[in-house]
Amino acid sequence: MIGGDIFVSLAYRSVRLHLLRSLLAALGIVIGVIAITSLGIMGANLTMSVSAQLSRTANVITVSPYTGGGRGFGAGGGGGESNVNLNITQSQLQDIIQVAGANQVIPIYSNSDRITVGSKVGRASIYGLPPDKVQDLLTVQEGTALRGGDGALVGATLVSDFDLTVGSRIKLGDTSGNSTPNIVRVIGILQSQGASFSINADRALIVTDKWYTSAYGGSGDYSQVQIIANDLSQIGTIINNTDKRLNRNEKLPVVRISSPSQFLSTVTSTLGSITSFMTMLGAISLIVAAVSIFNVMIMSVTERIREIGILRSIGTRKSEIRKMFLYEAIIIGFIGAGVGAILSVVFGYLTVLAIVGNTTYFFTPASLIYIPQGMLIGVATCVLSGVYPAWRASDLDPIEALRAE
Repeated sequence: MIGGDIFVSLAYRSVRLHLLRSLLAALGIVIGVIAITSLGIMGANLTMSVSAQLSRTANVITVSPYTGGGRGFGAGGGGGESNVNLNITQSQLQDIIQVAGANQVIPIYSNSDRITVGSKVGRASIYGLPPDKVQDLLTVQEGTALRGGDGALVGATLVSDFDLTVGSRIKLGDTSGNSTPNIVRVIGILQSQGASFSINADRALIVTDKWYTSAYGGSGDYSQVQIIANDLSQIGTIINNTDKRLNRNEKLPVVRISSPSQFLSTVTSTLGSITSFMTMLGAISLIVAAVSIFNVMIMSVTERIREIGILRSIGTRKSEIRKMFLYEAIIIGFIGAGVGAILSVVFGYLTVLAIVGNTTYFFTPASLIYIPQGMLIGVATCVLSGVYPAWRASDLDPIEALRAE
């Protein structure tokens, strides 16, 4: 009886003797592992990046005027006519403050205006906030905090687009007419926010509420109100109480209430489904690889019929013949999966950099777990492709096999 180790040697010899054919079969596994792993890593990084950005403002509840459509996260029911409201009034703000209790309440003015910096012209969002509330929503990366006067904080995107620095002056409004434009001076640059359920500050100017109303009017008519919950467990209660207090008539809501904490699970689930779908698309390439490996194994069996007959005639069992051919498939699988895993790190990194634009989470376990998963799928594909050829080889009649030329 021939020992088990020799069958590994025989399988390795077969791969080595037909090296080019084996490498071409392994190439399909390489491509499949790269596709599955890279897409999986990209999806995981996208999910973690978006989740982290939303989580930074998970304790923020936004109350904005209801302008029709759905009632948002906090309001149940809906339908019927809508009471279009363009602003949060001072009386509504007082109701929100009473409902919020000890939680921070930040009324916000907002508008969009033309801005001019030197020869560059564009548009930006203008937010008016109480100076002492800015630090609760935003982080100043460079310069000083908002105090008063004509000082303004600028978002990271505006800084890049208009080459702004602390001390730069920005003209607001149409500068082509006879009217005198409003001018603000950059006193601070904000940290980049990315996706946010709070104010979109990356392409915005943040000024004091007093400066805003002196330039644009509308004192006491707010664009939105932010409630910062001290405890995440209070968010549901605050939303429901605010909805009951302000949206007394179910058919005529006056405010829309939303929070990223309620949106986060939906986003995570959706991105997870998209990642799974993309990974399945990547797995299609493994079907082509499986056909190639199946063809290689069938050719290997056909070429070694006489060898199989000799092994069977000296007492080799059918199970050992099957092992020999399965070992060959496993060797091809490990070669393809190993090379694919190494290249997946490179291709995965480049994919995340190109699509997500942020590689912060690339080397986390939730991201790198797709590499061993891709390897296992690649090896499993090879093994499954080799089962029938191995079974066919073990079922050959020894006498007929010895007669084969």
